[in-house]
Amino acid sequence: LAYNGMDQYQYFMYRMKIPEADYFSYAIPAVLVFIIGLHIRSGNNRGEIIDQKKIKVFVSRNPLLPNWLIGIGFASGAISNFFPAEIKFVFYLLSSFKFIGLYLIILGEKNIRPLILVLVIGSIIVSSLQEAMFHDLLTWTIYTSAIFGIKYKFSFNFKLIGLSVFFVIVVIIQLMKSELRSADKNSDKSGVDRFGKVFKEKNEKGDFLNFEKLAESVVRINQGFIVSNIMNRVPETIDFANGEELYLILESAFMPRFLAPNKLTAGNRDLFVKYSGVAIKEGTSMGLSSLGDAYINFGIFGGSIFMFVLGFFYSEVLNYIHKQSYEFPILILFVCMLFFYPIRPDCEFQTILGHLIKGLILVFAILNIWKSTFKVYMPSVGRRQLAS
Repeated sequence: LAYNGMDQYQYFMYRMKIPEADYFSYAIPAVLVFIIGLHIRSGNNRGEIIDQKKIKVFVSRNPLLPNWLIGIGFASGAISNFFPAEIKFVFYLLSSFKFIGLYLIILGEKNIRPLILVLVIGSIIVSSLQEAMFHDLLTWTIYTSAIFGIKYKFSFNFKLIGLSVFFVIVVIIQLMKSELRSADKNSDKSGVDRFGKVFKEKNEKGDFLNFEKLAESVVRINQGFIVSNIMNRVPETIDFANGEELYLILESAFMPRFLAPNKLTAGNRDLFVKYSGVAIKEGTSMGLSSLGDAYINFGIFGGSIFMFVLGFFYSEVLNYIHKQSYEFPILILFVCMLFFYPIRPDCEFQTILGHLIKGLILVFAILNIWKSTFKVYMPSVGRRQLAS
């Protein structure tokens, strides 16, 4: 009766593996202490506040730099596939520069350049439809909306309408992405054409208002399902890693592959199957998450402490960026790139940490090599004046 026409993957997706009280006894405290760690030294979210005055000064002194950043972003994305994985990741980071350039134009110039806006946003829409992968599109949409909100100070009603529209778009994407991924990508049709075809077919079938389809989609994106499977399997079937798995994660984040040839790859299937017990289909990528990795290594109490330390680490990174942004105001915009993966709860910890560490190295290398270009010094304006 449990399987009843469903394969093992579908069966696991339809039920949590432990009582909800057991799950929430870990998940709620761990998330709460993570939030405490993130805000205990945040100082009114200072690491996330953009100094618009200095951004305008910076853009006025370097009017062509936003265009260069956009060009670097597009060029890096175009040539990234010609390089091995280790180098490709650097070009993936550089491809984010097109958004940094766009944000400099939005915040630093009086008028928006519609052509540049359509070019940058349109590129991520087209690539997302082509690959039927929408994480990047949704994340950059949130970031870009926040940048516009900072500049134009949207009213509460406007934000509410925007949030509602975004929610509808997310639901549509979630209901359609399975069919889009199963569509023939080798056909002559573009991602936009495939999207239109799938949308039309589902609309004719009335699937958009189908509660069962929507419920399936909610289950698929429920990270609690994965963590509950981990808690059911560890330590009943597999012992706690006691830091061993964390060591592999740190090695993967800090060590280049030529020094650690066996280090973990992003979306490591073997590690996921080992600790979750869920057999995922070929081509499917699922992550244990930071919450899951914390439990695997240290259990309920130790995992909660780990989550606090992780939140505190993120806070210290933001504090350091805040201090450096006094001389390099553009640096605060790179937070979008640096925390692109850390803000995703569904991502495996080795990808999160690797992205953040490598991104920090890349950004500070660029800023120090071209220090005279990126540095903005305004001796007549004090730190408190700028903050206000």
